[in-house]
Amino acid sequence: MKRSGKILFEILLVIVALAFLSPVYIMLVNSFKNRAELYENALALPSSFSFKYYSQAMDKMNFLTAFGNSLFVTITSVVIVVLLASMTAWMLVRTDNKLSKFIFLTLVATMLIPFQTLMMPLMQVMDWIRHNLHIPMLNTHGGLIYMNVGFHASMAVFLYHGFMKSIPIALEEAATLDGCSKFGVFWRIVFPMLTTITITIAILDVIAMWNDYLLPSLTLADKGLRTIPLSTFYFFGQFTIVWNLAMAGLTLTIIPVVIFYLFSQKYIIKGIAAGAVK
Repeated sequence: MKRSGKILFEILLVIVALAFLSPVYIMLVNSFKNRAELYENALALPSSFSFKYYSQAMDKMNFLTAFGNSLFVTITSVVIVVLLASMTAWMLVRTDNKLSKFIFLTLVATMLIPFQTLMMPLMQVMDWIRHNLHIPMLNTHGGLIYMNVGFHASMAVFLYHGFMKSIPIALEEAATLDGCSKFGVFWRIVFPMLTTITITIAILDVIAMWNDYLLPSLTLADKGLRTIPLSTFYFFGQFTIVWNLAMAGLTLTIIPVVIFYLFSQKYIIKGIAAGAVK
């Protein structure tokens, strides 16, 4: 009885997995079809496998420029999030008073606010800063990075905070007695011990920022500044949609992050479990 139940459960898991993978299948097979084949049967395999539509999609979406923009914005944002969030979490853990608890709870509470409720006021504030303080917050990669850091820092602080409690304070006290400054204690003693959770935060933020469409669409207007998700907009016109090129472009968009995830997925589960339990 137990064996039959296990088999049924595994069959159910396979069905659920196929259901989740079906959009990926549709996207891949239709990226090799011409428009006539695509409209004839979207689920059928293409008559021939040719990468000419990928070449056309790369030209139309200016893939290399968009790829470089996404790479710059994502890496810079993640590095800043890791540096600021790790230091913030350390100070909140080691400063055990009502103010630090209030700050931590405030950061956690911001994780519950949907971005859609903030996007219009946010753009108004950024526009005010641009006109009154003359700081280019809109239509620049710097402004997008600044907003990325703000939206992803709270989750990073939350994960670091849970992991930081497992680090014995005696190590920091011993380093202080040996003459190490507070700055040195963190970077030489504490931060190297945060490798697992740092990798986890970096992976989660890379996936989120690389795939983000809404915030860059509100922030970036110039074609030369667009990230990869924004560049797929070229395939969706007002009256027509070039579906085969769009599918090829979307495939090109997800390939880098899928490769990145496959090489680092084990750190996600390990890091989140460590941060939650400890």
